[in-house]
Amino acid sequence: MAISYQTDGVKIPPIAKRKTTAWIKAVAGSYGKKTGGITYIFCSDEKILEINRTYLQHNYYTDIITFDNTEGNRISGDLFISVDTVATNAEQFNTSYEEELHRVMIHGILHLCGVNDKGPGEREKMEEAENKALSLL
Repeated sequence: MAISYQTDGVKIPPIAKRKTTAWIKAVAGSYGKKTGGITYIFCSDEKILEINRTYLQHNYYTDIITFDNTEGNRISGDLFISVDTVATNAEQFNTSYEEELHRVMIHGILHLCGVNDKGPGEREKMEEAENKALSLL
């Protein structure tokens, strides 16, 4: 069981894989979780739209879609990340591509750890968790 980084039709973003993997494990550990099989799949906007339509019946672009395969306290899943939307978000939020990429990557991990962002007040809790996690990198 490992954390892997793959691509679908795009160039792999610049990631320090060992450092990022250790960071992800540390963040998961701070929630009392262990990491199982986690696969990041970096893709285009068109691919993520296709996935969103096919599996979630949503007709819009997004930065990340997380498929949760967690069992017990061992988090596992497939995390599809649109590098196109990450770049757009970085520009929109006036941050670096690298920081936005890390924010999106850990966002998916936080979902696997049980942090939600759809209900009242949950978006703020997610942002707080993302910021705390980013400070550990």
